[in-house]
Amino acid sequence: MFRKYGLLGVSMIVLSQVGLFLRVQPLAQWYFPLAWIGYILLIDAAVFKLKGDSIISSRPLSFVFMFLLSAAVWSLFEYIGYAFLKNWHYTGLEGFGSALSLALFGILSFGTVIPAVFETASLLNAIRGFDSLKLEHRHRITKRFLYLMILSGLLSLGLTLAYPRLFFPFIWISFFLILDPINYLHAWPSILSCIRRRKLHVPLSLFIGATLCGFLWEFWNFYAIPKWHYTLPLADFLKVFEMPLLGYLGYGPFGLELYSMYHFAVGIARHRGIPIFRY
Repeated sequence: MFRKYGLLGVSMIVLSQVGLFLRVQPLAQWYFPLAWIGYILLIDAAVFKLKGDSIISSRPLSFVFMFLLSAAVWSLFEYIGYAFLKNWHYTGLEGFGSALSLALFGILSFGTVIPAVFETASLLNAIRGFDSLKLEHRHRITKRFLYLMILSGLLSLGLTLAYPRLFFPFIWISFFLILDPINYLHAWPSILSCIRRRKLHVPLSLFIGATLCGFLWEFWNFYAIPKWHYTLPLADFLKVFEMPLLGYLGYGPFGLELYSMYHFAVGIARHRGIPIFRY
């Protein structure tokens, strides 16, 4: 059964596209979050159609948590980008009538990041494209390896903040290196636990799902009124939409990073007795 909110999602995508093309306000100004919310509703309905289970249909409160956490997580990246990296900036924000409407736009836009990646990964899993893929050999994960991984993540983050011109790509892997071993040590879902079990469907679906979302982020941003622009040191060439071609290499690791950040937050919430869904 295809959930009716999937049709609402299709309508939101079409309406936002038409509103942008015809410059109908406020549709044109709010085009980006409208398109992404529509996308999430559509993909979730498709996943439910394939599996009889989906994030929104089966775990709506967890979806709300995911949305709010996504807004907080991307706000952190925005702060790092503004204060240290200076790799992107925004134009077209003057069209918002007040600071409140701009803040709401930011929350709605930032809140779609994790849901979009997880829904896309869920769709890839639902079509069972990676079920048969396994690592050939079993890998032993020692505590020494875990601690070295955390240390490398801290070092990567420190280098990114201290020397952003050289090490800015590390921001898309640093939190994964720090948090995924912590998740593994607490027996929370982690990419490392997938590797220990030789199963690849979770990391592959996240990696590819985030890359697909990255293409859509850049596609929908390119035509938007409020939009971002990049200035990537040493890599600012061969642009596809606003993003330099090499920049697309960061989206796959970013998907793994979001998974680790989400489950770290979920692990803390569940430890405090808050029943949040483990993706």
